[in-house]
This record gives sequence, C-alpha cells and structure tokens, in this order.
Amino acid sequence: MPTQPELESIAREIRVAQEAVLQIEPFTARVPGFDIPAAYAVADLMHAARISEGAVPVGRKIGFTNPDMWASYGVREPIWARLYDASVVHLDGDHGTCRLAGFAEPKVEPEIVFRLRSTPPAGAGPAQMLECVDWVAHAFEIVQSHFPGWRFQAADTVADSALHAALLIGPRRDVGDLGEDPVAALERFSLALFCDGRELERGRGSNVLGSPLSALAHLVSVLARQPAAAPLQAGEVVTTGTITRACSVRPGETWHSEVEGIGLPGLTVGFV
Repeated sequence: MPTQPELESIAREIRVAQEAVLQIEPFTARVPGFDIPAAYAVADLMHAARISEGAVPVGRKIGFTNPDMWASYGVREPIWARLYDASVVHLDGDHGTCRLAGFAEPKVEPEIVFRLRSTPPAGAGPAQMLECVDWVAHAFEIVQSHFPGWRFQAADTVADSALHAALLIGPRRDVGDLGEDPVAALERFSLALFCDGRELERGRGSNVLGSPLSALAHLVSVLARQPAAAPLQAGEVVTTGTITRACSVRPGETWHSEVEGIGLPGLTVGFV
C-alpha cells in the first residue's frame, strides 16, 4: 500500500490530468503496491477535495459490468465511482448535444439509470431491488481515459473516477411503464447503437451482470465492504454499466440508440 503522502500525490496528479485533459502513465506501472484498495483511498481524497470546492454528489456509476469487456481492459470485476452535478445532464426529451473538448479519448456507452426512492438492502433479489427504484431511464455515458490508448489496470480506472466523463439521461419512466414484468424486461430488452445511421453494436440487458438490477445489487454489496463509502441513499442516481461495447466518439458524429422489449425510448445525441 502506498504511503499517505504518495496517495495524496496521486490524487493531485489525476485531478490535474482531468482538469487539463492530459494523459499520464498508469499508476500501476510506476507506483509499487498501487492496488484496488489504494485506488479507492485516492478516490476518497478526490471526493473530499471536490466537496470542499462546492461539488454536489448526485449518485454513483458502476463500471465494467459487461464481462465481455474485462479481457480487453485487464479488469476482473466491476468498479464504482461517485457522480457529481456538473457531469450529469438530464436531456430535454430524447435528443441532445454534447461537447467533447474536455474529454480524453472519449467513448460512448448506452446504459440504464435508476433513481432510488430508498436504500437497497444488502442481499436483496431483483424484485426487492426494483421496489427501491423511483424511476428508470436510458442514458449515454461518455467515458474517457487519462491513460494513453486505454491501457491500464483496474486500480488505475478507480483512481480516474471509473473513467467517467459525462452522463446524458433521457426521459424518465416509472417502473410500471417498463412492461408487465419489469424484472424480466430489464434482463431481456435489446438495444442497437448507431453512429451516423450505421449500426455498430447490439446488446441486451443481460449483458450487464445478467441485469441492471444485478449490477445495482453488486454495488450495494461492494459498498457494504468499504467502510469509508456511504451506502446508497434515496434520491441518488445509479448508472449501471454499458449494454454494448464502448465505442470511440468524435466531434461531428450523431449517435442514436433503438430500444426494444422495454418501455424506454431510444436516444439521439450529436457530438460537437
């Protein structure tokens, strides 16, 4: 485990990289003992700094919930990070725009977002998890890497805010609007992802640890094992991880999704 001064130095370095859109060598390649617990300690330091600067926490993101991506990025389990008001956008309907100038090697991920009405209990099944949900939405998360070429280890990504850049949330729907069996719909729905009218990816809700509800349950269990991490609270939004492969995105492109098997509209976002 790195020393406290080393952790503080890492936190300062990644903040500078995020703010100046710089790319740096992964910490796991140059800091002995930099592992997942050390990375979450860095994340806690960064959280304290952001709060002191006036940031408002609004929820959490879960990353790497699609096991198909683990081998590509050298990770073995999902990770999580806090979300703040400055990077979470509620779209006006199902269309929007997004500026990419402040992001490093951005990619787009289609996801399912939950807003919580109550704290989910540890060990709960999908139906009980769903009872804790206020509303559901489809979103595009923009992710980024401050490590060149998206080459890193899991601990690096935890330190880099779980690669979060922005979250663009589409129209919100009540749980009852998802279909006759919302639990099944969240597992079985399909989504196609298009760039400038050309289909690039197709996925299902089951790609997200079996279901976005399973991803939510996983986050609850992880937070219970991390004493410094507060449990999920009513009012938080949780984005549950990508349904398809993450795709590189560039200014001038228009991306849209088509969703089937669940009562959520697709999204269209132009990137500038």
